[in-house]
Amino acid sequence: MLVDKLSISKPQNMIRTITWIIILLTNANMLAFGQNTQQIELAQQYDDKGEIEKAKTIYDELAGKKKNIPVIHDRYFRLLINNGYLNEAKQYLSKTLRHYPDNILYQLDAGIVDLRQGDDVKAEEYFTRVFDQAKADIYKVRIVAGHLIKHELIERAVNMYLAGRQTSGDPSLYALELANVYRRLNKVDQMVLEYLAYANEDPSRISYVKNVLQNILTEDEDLDSMANLLLDRIQKDADNPLYSELLIWINLQQKNFYGAFMQARAVDRRQRTDGDEVMSVAQIALENQDYENALKMYDHVIERYPRTSNYVSARRYKIKAREELVKNQFPVQQEEIVKLIQDYQNFIDESKGSPIGPSAATLEAMRSQALLYAFYMDEKNKAITILQQVAGSPKASREIKAQSKLDMGDIYILMNEPWESTLLYAQVEKAHKEEPVGYEAKLRNAKLSYYKGDFQLAQDHLDVLKEATTREIANDAMSLSLLIQNNTVLDTSGAAMQAYADVELMLFQNKQESALQKLDSMLADYKGHPLEDEVYWLMAKVQMQLGNFEQSLDKLDKINQSYNYDILGDDALFMTGRIYEEQLKDTEKAMELYTQFLREYPGSIYVADVRKRFRNLRGDFNIN
Repeated sequence: MLVDKLSISKPQNMIRTITWIIILLTNANMLAFGQNTQQIELAQQYDDKGEIEKAKTIYDELAGKKKNIPVIHDRYFRLLINNGYLNEAKQYLSKTLRHYPDNILYQLDAGIVDLRQGDDVKAEEYFTRVFDQAKADIYKVRIVAGHLIKHELIERAVNMYLAGRQTSGDPSLYALELANVYRRLNKVDQMVLEYLAYANEDPSRISYVKNVLQNILTEDEDLDSMANLLLDRIQKDADNPLYSELLIWINLQQKNFYGAFMQARAVDRRQRTDGDEVMSVAQIALENQDYENALKMYDHVIERYPRTSNYVSARRYKIKAREELVKNQFPVQQEEIVKLIQDYQNFIDESKGSPIGPSAATLEAMRSQALLYAFYMDEKNKAITILQQVAGSPKASREIKAQSKLDMGDIYILMNEPWESTLLYAQVEKAHKEEPVGYEAKLRNAKLSYYKGDFQLAQDHLDVLKEATTREIANDAMSLSLLIQNNTVLDTSGAAMQAYADVELMLFQNKQESALQKLDSMLADYKGHPLEDEVYWLMAKVQMQLGNFEQSLDKLDKINQSYNYDILGDDALFMTGRIYEEQLKDTEKAMELYTQFLREYPGSIYVADVRKRFRNLRGDFNIN
């Protein structure tokens, strides 16, 4: 039995011994690994703090062991070449490549060292070898190019991508990567071509490309160059919708709406879209106050697509464009308003006689007609009657009903019945919470409180509206809020602010002469008040509306000379240029003022419009 026990215990003892040996070795390895990790972290800390010699001493020791090289290589190599240790870097790379002869990144680094030492021939041998190894592998191409970019060898990264593309036979491969590299090299044309290739590969990428180019192509020359590239592509591949879409987009960026119209017209013809593209461009032109070109586009749709759904919309918007044109030619001619009212009536009568009856376009026309009656013909009761018909129509959408109520609220302000206005605005706000029209109702209630001198209540409304989802409403709320805050902080009585609010109410009610008298009194009563530039600004606007352009320019000059640093500085100079351009037809003076504007207010919201106006006056957009 003893023998059996001994024979059994020997193997068990051996197993225990082996286990202990393994544990001891493992602990030793872990200890060594832990020490290595501490050394690596310490070297990195020294490197980060700029204590190069201390970091290098540790890295030199770590580099003596093969297993450490993949962990320390990037930092160690960068430290050597960036601090003049090129010979040591060369020796280190020579040893490293003996350990890892197939590692293409180490081969690239060897080439980088040779470049730094001026041995271009030797460097080229390394780069050529790496390119040959990588060009057939998409993953390796991207790794190599990225490594070259990291070391600022941008042109060589381009060559890597192009070699990979040529090997693959795919002309759009690496398009996005090349576009980004060309962007770094400021090679705009090549960059654009790569973005075109990227979008051509998948049309859903067009929005991304537009967003990127909008941030990059900030100079007119760059947009012109891209337009020429696109025109060349269209001539070669007229059926590709991508090029036309981008060309339209470029013209819209430059606010060259006639140029966009030319391209949109061609797209509609090629794709047989019944004027959809032209209608889209016309709407943008209308919103940007280019009424004359908007009119040309609506005329085109009316003439060319008479039996389509766009025909009715084009007729309606043509009258709207004419209305805006009439209202922005000062002084406004009463006979032109009468013609507009009749045009709307003709449109309304025709649509009422159609088999389907009044449409949304008809109801919108009725709204526009009502507002002309109220604000220009002093027929407020007639306007209210029309708006009640719109709001009560069974075909009226929630939006149109709400807008009609807001319109009626505005008209009751004209009639000095603010309580009726407040009631209507509150109804709309309650029924359309968290909707743009609901925010609009709240903004109008805030303005009404402002007119009445209840500035705190107005501020309460405006504080909410600053967070509105509609940018235009949020901006309007912010502007009125700042006006109140800036001009009631020092003047706690609020007397000047109340006088100014009274003037704004007069102007809303079309009482221009009374408003001018009140503004003159304010200049005398509140001399030196922070509102002084605002007073000159309102006087300039009223004089322009009355057709007194010289008087308007005189008030604007007060701002341009004494308040050009303040919030209205860019507004005043822009308006001065517009008067010379649009009203006095003095092209040279307008161009001089626009040049001054671009120099003094490069960050203004008007910059794009000013550039477009300047280029238009210079003749850049004279397209036959």
